Amino acid sequence: MTHQSDPSAPSQPATPIDPDLIEVAREVFDLARRGDAATLAVVIEKGVPPNLRNEKGDSLLMLAAYHGHVDAVRTLAEHGADPNLRNDNGQTPIAGAAFKGFKEVIKTLLANGADVEGASPDGRTALMIAAMFNRTEIVDLLIANGANPDARDTAGFTPLDAANRMGAPDTPAILAKAQAKS
Repeated sequence: MTHQSDPSAPSQPATPIDPDLIEVAREVFDLARRGDAATLAVVIEKGVPPNLRNEKGDSLLMLAAYHGHVDAVRTLAEHGADPNLRNDNGQTPIAGAAFKGFKEVIKTLLANGADVEGASPDGRTALMIAAMFNRTEIVDLLIANGANPDARDTAGFTPLDAANRMGAPDTPAILAKAQAKS
């Protein structure tokens, strides 16, 4: 009789990861958070994957973008980091930069292939996020780069709706003007 494994049986525990390797990974993620572009380039050239992700699914590029480090974002993108790689919450680097208001980071992401319309699982785009938090320069930049002011999230809200719901004082006028042109 042939012994077949039971697919419902508990799986074997994962091989433990060397604590030294975990510490090295933490240090690499810290490089991205601090924006150390030169050292990031070196470690990637030595074999660290450019799309390395942490326990939350945040990539090196996501961390650099979220913390506003233009040079690190550029370096990572030039070394093959995916500008559209979502974290475990479905958020993109461009959405993180829009939330934080980092215009130059967004320009760099767009220049390196970031999808201006890349939405999270709830359908929110970077434009919606920028609108909600009254990031006027970001709203202008995203619209100029093709963001759809008429896009709707899964609840049916447009960027204008999102801005109004959050009480953003300035972005609704920009969005209303953009909607009138579309």
